[in-house]
Amino acid sequence: MVRKIERDANRFREIVRGKIKTDLRKYITHGEMIGRTGGEYVSIPLPQIEIPEFRYGKRNSGGAGQGPGEVGTPLGPGPQGDQPGAGNTPGHHILEVELTLEELAEILGEGLELPMIQPKGQANIIEEKDRYTGIRQTGPESLRHFKRTYKRALRRQIASNTYDPDDPRVIPIREDKLYRSWNTVKLPQTTAVVFYLMDVSGSMTDDQKEIVRIEAFWIDTWLRSQYDGVVTRYIIHDAVAREVDQHTFYHTRESGGTRISSAYTLANHLIDNEHPPADWNIYVLHFSDGDNWGEDNRHCVRLLREELLPKVNLFGYGQVESPYGSGEFYRELEDAFPDTVNLALSEIRGKDGIYDSIKEFLGRGR
Repeated sequence: MVRKIERDANRFREIVRGKIKTDLRKYITHGEMIGRTGGEYVSIPLPQIEIPEFRYGKRNSGGAGQGPGEVGTPLGPGPQGDQPGAGNTPGHHILEVELTLEELAEILGEGLELPMIQPKGQANIIEEKDRYTGIRQTGPESLRHFKRTYKRALRRQIASNTYDPDDPRVIPIREDKLYRSWNTVKLPQTTAVVFYLMDVSGSMTDDQKEIVRIEAFWIDTWLRSQYDGVVTRYIIHDAVAREVDQHTFYHTRESGGTRISSAYTLANHLIDNEHPPADWNIYVLHFSDGDNWGEDNRHCVRLLREELLPKVNLFGYGQVESPYGSGEFYRELEDAFPDTVNLALSEIRGKDGIYDSIKEFLGRGR
């Protein structure tokens, strides 16, 4: 029975994975999922399958103009739809399935056909860890598996007719005792740092920040599945840049101008002083609406070419479509870096563009 239940549960999870993979674009753009990612699990709502059924209409069921009546009888109001107040009809039920973030990252990788990242730096350092993966008949008492020992002793007493239901004492003997055993596994220790840079000048609205928030969640999910440790740092900028925490990153809006080079300069300073490229896998992702002070574009190109690009695994620039942004910075980078391997450019046209943008950023596997 247990094996059948486990088989059915595994089958159900495979159906769920297939459903999520089929509708992955919809789930990626569904912002409420991020609000449910506390701890290790993320809940994904799945619609129930509709079972066909017959529904009878209301023809010949009475009403005005039908049945007995007398001349002059006033007609009352007919049935009213969408009345406020408590109802008595069942609603549509939604099934929520819990997945670990590792499973979610795996589905993301399969759905977007992302290549596995090849880490550098500390990826070459191997750490040995002991994992309890088996059972043996000898070992120290501190590793005794009490549940399995008890079951084994109970089976022996029942088989030998020494078990008394009226006095249900189960006393293990030496042959009943089972102990946990371990194997030594070698795990690569890899570390990565992700810098999120965002323009918070007046032309970046809350809608654009919501797009950045959703995309950053999925990028984080994928990178954490590829590295043992991921450090996330946030930089906001208008005409000047500063490092902030996550909440401030998504909820700050300034009214000043835009100087993108201030954010690039700060990110480069943090990399040089705290995340040397020889030991860290470095990802820099910048989101903006494309507005920048005209004279600053050349400074940004120089910082990228001479400082940032030689140090990072990937530099991604995502230009979020905005009613106020000019979009010129994207074209500036496109002209300056036509064939740069570790530079990814993406134009994000609303929430529907998040899916393609993630694939453009992460589809190179660095």
